[in-house]
Amino acid sequence: MEPCADIAGGAILSIKARPRSSKPGIAGVEGDAVVLRIRSAPVDGKANREIVELLADTLGVAKSRISFVSGETSKTKRVKISGIDAKTVMEAIG
Repeated sequence: MEPCADIAGGAILSIKARPRSSKPGIAGVEGDAVVLRIRSAPVDGKANREIVELLADTLGVAKSRISFVSGETSKTKRVKISGIDAKTVMEAIG
């Protein structure tokens, strides 16, 4: 299964978050999810905000176009990215 799929109006991306990482960024694909290393601890939504910022910068989209579909309190998450297709997302992630 691919980590990203097209949906009406955008794409859904599966993510595995690695909080408290010394080097933030995209660590590649692991199984059916993209691994994101983030500095923030998963406290008070800080990690989720950092994930949105990282994805927005990487994909060149506004933060408002990224929303959580599931997993806001889990390391495994799914996000919707509006106005972009799955192929473009995966090309930007590498």
